[in-house]
Amino acid sequence: MKKYASINGLIIAIASIFGAFLIEGGALKALFLIAPLLIVFGGTFAAAIIGFGYDKVKDFFKFVKIAYFPPEYDLENLVETFYQLALKARKQGLLVLEDDVESIENFFTRKMLRFMIDGLDNKSLEEMAELEMLAIEDRHNSNISLFSKMGGYAPTMGILGTVMALIMTLANAGTDPNILIRSIASAFIATLWGVLSANLLWLPISDKLRECHQQEKLMMEMGLEGTLALQSGEIPMLLKSKLIAMLPQKSQRHLIG
Repeated sequence: MKKYASINGLIIAIASIFGAFLIEGGALKALFLIAPLLIVFGGTFAAAIIGFGYDKVKDFFKFVKIAYFPPEYDLENLVETFYQLALKARKQGLLVLEDDVESIENFFTRKMLRFMIDGLDNKSLEEMAELEMLAIEDRHNSNISLFSKMGGYAPTMGILGTVMALIMTLANAGTDPNILIRSIASAFIATLWGVLSANLLWLPISDKLRECHQQEKLMMEMGLEGTLALQSGEIPMLLKSKLIAMLPQKSQRHLIG
């Protein structure tokens, strides 16, 4: 259930908003007008392409998938893995870990351990890891910024669509009053979609991508800390305690008992 929390939240939000509209006597077909949808969504994507370039926006659906189906990192298992590696290295040396390293799923941790076994010194290993972590952070921040900017573009496009519709409505003033009232009501549909898409789609995706980045960053920091501890020959329990201290309190209580 935790894996699908974002999708469940989106479903609840849509059901609440549109459900309340129906309860108040509204008709859904009144909301799904092509012109406002085209202005809001087309204008938002166009602004994103102008600001970030096509190469970034073409990966849009990949970022959405990451947000709604984020990768899971078993940090507790990573702690136990390093503990077992430390026990083995203390008895037989670092070189004997070569076969064990290949079974580690996380690419970053596996790479750091390979460099350690190949004899890369402590300082160079740390510098290489920090350089990669900085590059990943810059890339992730760019992806996060794409959706946070779209969250700003969408309401603006909604206001633009409303203003355009009101201009056309006022230009036809003097006709049937009932038609005029319906036209004014329809004019605000663009604002609705602009605000709704920003607050239910783009900004939540931005926040979710930021959370995914924090989880990956923690995993990388633990992988680096564990590798450096192995390289320096720290006793297994001390290594394990250091890694546990990097986990959330709930996970710490679970591991410590």
